[in-house]
Amino acid sequence: MRFMTTPDNTSDAPAEQTGVAAQDWGRAAADPQYRAAVVDLLGALAYGELAAFERLAEDAKLAPTLADKAELAKMASAEFHHFERLRDRLTEIGEEPTRAMEPFVAALDGFHKQTAPSDWLEGLVKAYVGDSIASDFYREVAARLDSDSRELVLAVLDDTGHAGFAVEKVRAAIDADPRVGGRLALWARRLMGEALSQSQRVVADRDALSTMLVGGVADGFDLAEVGRMFSRITEAHTKRMAALGLAA
Repeated sequence: MRFMTTPDNTSDAPAEQTGVAAQDWGRAAADPQYRAAVVDLLGALAYGELAAFERLAEDAKLAPTLADKAELAKMASAEFHHFERLRDRLTEIGEEPTRAMEPFVAALDGFHKQTAPSDWLEGLVKAYVGDSIASDFYREVAARLDSDSRELVLAVLDDTGHAGFAVEKVRAAIDADPRVGGRLALWARRLMGEALSQSQRVVADRDALSTMLVGGVADGFDLAEVGRMFSRITEAHTKRMAALGLAA
């Protein structure tokens, strides 16, 4: 999964952190269930970044120009550096990175198999719209993490440059052939549904992570906040669609 920030992302995280969010890793990790949840989160993100590196390399093969190919290669390099940071952090806290990633391979590979782009433009839309939905979800989770884990997660969700690149290329394609817009709008709607389902599957399959999110560990979500969270994610999706010149 490629995790990407866009100018349209919004965050409602409180300015003043409380509970676990006000603690560092050393204090928060004293709770074994919280520790397990963070290891799961870092494992999911690490495999997502590794997969993003692979996908960008594949997308580069579809690039219409050498300049586009070089731009994607630069982005792939940034994604791999994100993976390295997560891998190194897992090692630092005494976890084996491969073991931490393995539980998420099937779900993430399944998502990418179901949403394989058929051409260059669909690949750009997937990176900008589809994968950014998952990124928004992980940002919501990050707001409830200890300060050290939160800083790392937000750093690896930073934009690799794909956002502006995708908007420029997709809008130019639509200007050249307005019929392209309808096809890409349908594709983006499908991506939204698949991305939300994939995020839910990742959490549901891991007891420690799901328990953290619903309030059993750390400062989790209550049902009302879950609704607000998905409203924020949907709003960000609508803004990204508008940036591309597509109907949500």
